Amino acid sequence: MRSPSRKRLGAWLLILAVVIVVGSLAVSAATAPSTSGSDDDSTRGATIVGMQSEGAVAQFGANGDVDWVERGENVDYFDVTKLDNGTVLAGFIAEGQQSCGEYEAPCSRTGYRLIDPKPEPRIINEWSFPVQTKLNSEVHDANLLPSGEIVMTDMDAERVFTVAPNGTVTWEWNASAFYDAPPDPTQTDWLHINDVDPIGDGRFMVSVRNANQLLIIERGQGVVDVINEDTERGNDENCKANNGLADYSNDSAGDVRCGDPELMDHQHNPQYLGPGAILVADSENDRVVELHERNGSWEVAWGVNSANGVGFDWPRDADRLPNGNTLITDSRNNRVVEVTPEGETVWSVDTGIWPYDAERLPYNELLDDDRLPRMNGTGDAPGVSENTFPLLGQAHAGLSYVVSLPVWFQPWHIGALALGIVFALVGGVLVWSGRRR
Repeated sequence: MRSPSRKRLGAWLLILAVVIVVGSLAVSAATAPSTSGSDDDSTRGATIVGMQSEGAVAQFGANGDVDWVERGENVDYFDVTKLDNGTVLAGFIAEGQQSCGEYEAPCSRTGYRLIDPKPEPRIINEWSFPVQTKLNSEVHDANLLPSGEIVMTDMDAERVFTVAPNGTVTWEWNASAFYDAPPDPTQTDWLHINDVDPIGDGRFMVSVRNANQLLIIERGQGVVDVINEDTERGNDENCKANNGLADYSNDSAGDVRCGDPELMDHQHNPQYLGPGAILVADSENDRVVELHERNGSWEVAWGVNSANGVGFDWPRDADRLPNGNTLITDSRNNRVVEVTPEGETVWSVDTGIWPYDAERLPYNELLDDDRLPRMNGTGDAPGVSENTFPLLGQAHAGLSYVVSLPVWFQPWHIGALALGIVFALVGGVLVWSGRRR
């Protein structure tokens, strides 16, 4: 190829790279819908948010302004609950710790913290235990029981347990009693048990994320009910993905307990509305759904998958409020929204990176409460989301953990940027080589 031809082709590739990158970003930003939305309801209480990647617990006022924030170093926060004495109970994990027990320092420690927001936010108490790694070993949820015990999830050993005020573990349920367990659950993200809620005396609802299932567990008895029971072996690959469930017993069937991903797929933070009704953040399906039990099976009765024209991206918490609205933590869009039964957004706040849990005060997360309205087909029941480009989706998820991406920035933008970079590199080489010739 002659030098002028190389230079000409290289110049066109450089121009094309600029058009692809600038055009895709500029058009998407210009046409993005507004994400703000707030009515003038003066009775709306404050909202407490636990933010994972941001490493903070913050309270937002009714107008969206920050009332206070407690920000830690090398820490992730998860579930948050305001207690009657005004302190905030928060699940957390912190890395770079020196008190590591049987593990080599530095390690991570996970458990719960008590935060007193007044006069200045500060940690006044902590109960934690060491884990080898920060990733997928966290206590995602901690709740105060009437007995004074704290019930928690443990994703490292995959268990649910209670701790007395003196720090003694008073009860635990190990998932290996129900699921086919690996030799050492701490070496793999096996079940990712991420939520436990007390729903009666000694009775708990537990979210087993990697199995697409919710369990009802009773102290002294174990599992007494399964929501989204495994009825079809064709679902197994969904639960086996990303080193999740496996046939560790190597039996001839090769089956695992995996619920239907079209009902809920790797869910977070279910809310027990009462017998036969559960609200759940259906995370991998990018929607929030209310499930009802009918004739012994569970089905979607109501749902929502967007707010203010922006589709949810990995929602991880949903709470039904007494006014009938639903408070939703839209994690990868870095926002918390309140939507009506019809899906209209009446309140929204931009948070830090990767909010995990949001609680509207003074209610927190109401469970099996007469004030909680149920939906009976009053809204849409959105279908499951499909990830057309899984590699781009994974790249987008990883990027969203370290930087705050605008809501209009989608996985396909990463593909456009990569293509633009390739064209720019090839074009630059052609122009340079043409000049040398």
